[in-house]
Amino acid sequence: MRTIYLDMCCFNRPYDDQTQTRIRLETQAKLELQDHVKAGSCHLLWSAALDYECSRNPYPDNQLAITQWRWLAKKIIEAGPEVVALAKPMLENGIKSYDALHVASAIAGGADFFVTTDDRLLKNLRRQGMHNAYLPTDALAILENWYEN
Repeated sequence: MRTIYLDMCCFNRPYDDQTQTRIRLETQAKLELQDHVKAGSCHLLWSAALDYECSRNPYPDNQLAITQWRWLAKKIIEAGPEVVALAKPMLENGIKSYDALHVASAIAGGADFFVTTDDRLLKNLRRQGMHNAYLPTDALAILENWYEN
């Protein structure tokens, strides 16, 4: 069974201004990915980095809605020595600290998909050779085998 890790910008996508087509499409794809988690067709990873970032959300309703996904996660990745060691080279290559912790948590948890809406992060990860980092739409396309015909 495939495992996905959604970073905090991905979890927050439904709360962004939905007037832009891209944001609406990414929101819908993220919600579809979560439907796959609820249906049991893929597993969700959660992390201490998500806990911390979510706790700093200034909107209590959004914070509560996002935190509910923690309870559906098959595995929660703590920010231990392994995660810190995985994050360090990313920091040295220009990835921001929280982003590096999210990516390191996904790697430590064995995620098949690291899903983000952050173009800059995605570009940096691909430049560093991480080929399982995706926008929500691309992750959904792969998970649902859209292009297998």
